Parts: sequence; C-alpha cells; structure tokens
Amino acid sequence: MNKGTVKFFNESKGFGFIKDADSAKEYFVHSSGLKDSIREDDEVMFDLEEGKKGLNAVNVKLA
Repeated sequence: MNKGTVKFFNESKGFGFIKDADSAKEYFVHSSGLKDSIREDDEVMFDLEEGKKGLNAVNVKLA
C-alpha cells in the first residue's frame, strides 16, 4: 500500500486528489474508492488501479 496526504477532496462532487508521500505524484480518488471518509490534509493509505485517465487511488483508508 502507498502512503499519502489528501490534497483536495470535494465531498459534494465525490472526488479529489491524493499526493503520494514517496513520489510526490498526485492521484485521482473517487468516493467509490474510499474505505473511510476523508478530508483535506488527512494522512491515508491507498492502492493504485488503472483508470480511464491513468492511475487512480482505490481502497483509501486513514493511516
């Protein structure tokens, strides 16, 4: 699992971005890929899965 920080998350629209702690890359996250509810600046653990427009964060849970 990867570790990162929630950079942005719009609860009403159900999506956001997570910044990877190691690579500093940003990954898209959709509410369907969440295990826990998240907010901006939360430390999270996540897996990556290929999506339509690149890698998406899935199985996202609080660290």
